Amino acid sequence: MTPLDYEYLRKLLKERSGLDLSADKQYLVESRLVPLARRVGLSGISELVQKMKGLGAETLTADVVEAMTTNETFFFRDKIPFDHLKETILPALLRARANRRTIRIWSAASSTGQEPYSIAMLLKEAGSMLAGWRIEIVATDLSQGVLEKSRSGLFSQFEVQRGLPIQLLVKYFTQSGELWQLNADIRGMVQHRQLNLLQDFSHLGSFDVIFCRNVLIYFDQDTKVSIFERLARQLEPDGMLMLGAAESVVGITDVFKPCPDKRGLYQLNPARGAAGAMTSGLRVVAAR
Repeated sequence: MTPLDYEYLRKLLKERSGLDLSADKQYLVESRLVPLARRVGLSGISELVQKMKGLGAETLTADVVEAMTTNETFFFRDKIPFDHLKETILPALLRARANRRTIRIWSAASSTGQEPYSIAMLLKEAGSMLAGWRIEIVATDLSQGVLEKSRSGLFSQFEVQRGLPIQLLVKYFTQSGELWQLNADIRGMVQHRQLNLLQDFSHLGSFDVIFCRNVLIYFDQDTKVSIFERLARQLEPDGMLMLGAAESVVGITDVFKPCPDKRGLYQLNPARGAAGAMTSGLRVVAAR
C-alpha cells in the first residue's frame, strides 16, 4: 500500500463513516482490507484502491467501509450502563411516563445486536412492572451486514459466552446445532434500521434513552460536536444519554452534562436553553 493509497482510504473513510484514522494506522487497514481484496480476486490494497476509483465501484466501496468499521460487541458489555438502566433510569421512567406508558430507546451503532437485545432482555425481566406499556427499541448501524445478522438472532457459542448470564441463555435462547437462536418475543422487541450517524437522523423521532457507546471515540472533535448536538434534539427533555467507558462530553460540548456519580450517563444541560429545555420527571440525583 502506497502513501497515496492510504491517504485516499483515510479521506474516503472519514467522509463515508466518520472514521478518523491517524497517520500510523496502515497496519489496521492492511489487516482488514487485504482479506477483502483477495476475496474479490484482487492482488492487494493498491489494486483495490484502483478498482474503487473506477466506474460502478459503489458496492466495493461499501464493502471497504463495512470492513473498516469496528463491530466489536458482546452481551451486557461493561455491565455498568445496564445497571444504570435497571436501577436508575427505568424506575424514573416508570414514574415520569406513567400517563402515556411508552418508552423509546435507541441503540446507535448497534452492530450484531448484543446491545439492543441485552436491553430487551433486561426490560423483559422487569415483568409485571411494564405490563401494558409499549416498549420500542430501535437498533441502527451503518452496516447492512451486521444488521442482517442482528435480525436473525443467531449467535455462536463464543458469542453467548461473552457477557450473557447462563440463566438468560437458558430462558431466552434455543440451541440450534452449533448456534443459539434468540426467542422470537425478544427479537420482536427490536426494530432494525440502517443509519449513518454522519447523516440526518431526525426521522427516528424522540427517545427517552439513547445508547451511543464506543463509536464516538473514532470521530474527530468537530464530528463529535455535531453528533452530540443532533443527539440532544432527539432526546426527550428529561431523557438520558449513555456513552461508553472511554467517552465523555467534557471538553467537547455543553449540550449535555454528566449525571452525578453515574459513570457514562448524561442528561441535557438546561443552561443550553432550547436544546436542554426544563427537565421534569426523570431526574438522576447523586447517591447518598
